[in-house]
Amino acid sequence: MNQWLINIFQRDLLKLKEELSLYQNEADIWKLANGVSNSAGNLTLHLIGNLNHFLGATLGNTGYVRNRDAEFALKDVPREKILADIDALLPIVSAAILPLSTAELEQDFPLEVGGKRAATGQFLIHLIAHLSYHLGQINYHRRLLTA
Repeated sequence: MNQWLINIFQRDLLKLKEELSLYQNEADIWKLANGVSNSAGNLTLHLIGNLNHFLGATLGNTGYVRNRDAEFALKDVPREKILADIDALLPIVSAAILPLSTAELEQDFPLEVGGKRAATGQFLIHLIAHLSYHLGQINYHRRLLTA
């Protein structure tokens, strides 16, 4: 199951890189589209922060310190930096998930999230859904701006 989870995270992170690369004008990554409250850039920073926090710091003990407010406040971060940050996240995903035993996947995730506890395996599936949800938003954002 671990490799299956890793494969899905990596597939979607690579798709995230592809979506960002498909913006013909890099500045469009930071634009707000009509009716869309977050830019693709901020959603991407949010995903990077989220996964570095929950997978890297919490499961992988990387020492990452999350600044969630900055994920939505920063603007005009160069696309190449964002793509490099996604590349740096790929091995963190593997390192955090691969060593988990079946028993660890069934135990509560170390952090309470949203006032609730979930088994680690369930929380990993939640993180995949979160990544996929925002990836879809980014795809939609790009298509709105390039239509």
